[in-house]
Amino acid sequence: MALTAATTPAPARARRLEPRDLEAVVAIDAQLAGRTRRAYFERRLRSAQARPELHRQFAVDDRGGLAGYVLARKLAGEFGRETPALRLEVIGVRPDEQGHGVGHALMAALEAVAAEERIGEIRTSASWRDHRILRFLDAAGFQLGRNQVLECPVHAGRLGAEHGPEVAAPDHRNLARELDYSGAAANDFEALARDRADVRVLVPDDLADMCRIDRRITGRDRRAYIERLVDEALADSAVRVSLTARVDGIVAGFVTARTDFGDFGRTEPVAVLDTIGVDPDYAHRGVGAALVSQLFVNLEGLRIERVETVVGRENFALLGFLYVLGFQPGERLGFVRRLG
Repeated sequence: MALTAATTPAPARARRLEPRDLEAVVAIDAQLAGRTRRAYFERRLRSAQARPELHRQFAVDDRGGLAGYVLARKLAGEFGRETPALRLEVIGVRPDEQGHGVGHALMAALEAVAAEERIGEIRTSASWRDHRILRFLDAAGFQLGRNQVLECPVHAGRLGAEHGPEVAAPDHRNLARELDYSGAAANDFEALARDRADVRVLVPDDLADMCRIDRRITGRDRRAYIERLVDEALADSAVRVSLTARVDGIVAGFVTARTDFGDFGRTEPVAVLDTIGVDPDYAHRGVGAALVSQLFVNLEGLRIERVETVVGRENFALLGFLYVLGFQPGERLGFVRRLG
């Protein structure tokens, strides 16, 4: 009697995501999200080709073609970070392949590349209402992070029309891991906040001043990170929204944000504020408030309805400043997977 050995499926193995995968990625995402987000994935894949050092994107195949994908980005200085991390932006598994180890194979690929690059953690965020992704993050070893995800609805007149308590800039000497968010010493708002400084769109010549301000705040030379922000802002103004503020002709502060049309499963456009800095010599003069006010005006023109940012939960001064500007905890929670 001939015996036939039972065969078991080989463990899923990840490979690098390639431009040829675009159609399959869009199709899987449409199945999961209930709508197509082609423009988002086109932009992400295009960005990965242009700046491969910043993106980590993997795929898993089966006999039916693409079974799943993951898109992550390297964090180098966003949100005041001092150490590099990977930010998990999107992970998707074809519905008929869910529960077969594809998602864990994709996460293993991220962990492997993080180990090679000596990156100690993977970060992401998710809505507390998205029970499916929360179960996945739990199974993948993520824990609730220590940072808060704050959000604020975009309203061009908000900072110019509301009265409120005094807005004081946090003392930059006490912000070891965050940039200095400066506000007005007296929040009378008789004039629009953005009228207190000459706020302009970022131009290439602003790089040196941005590096100077960032160095004064952080005590570190992060020129490579600032150069990347400037390059992205100039290369893709539809994604990056970046401004500088001048007082008496001198660049006294800057803000960088990016429009986000799909990260973390979002289906509505949102802007992520990742860097804002004010020269300590110009603190308490409304520079930070002016930058945020003009940022809201520009975002409203792009039909962006909400702004998000990430703040350490112990950074009370910064939290207070943002709360006065209208930020508050949203439905999204921050998660971290510590490696090694």
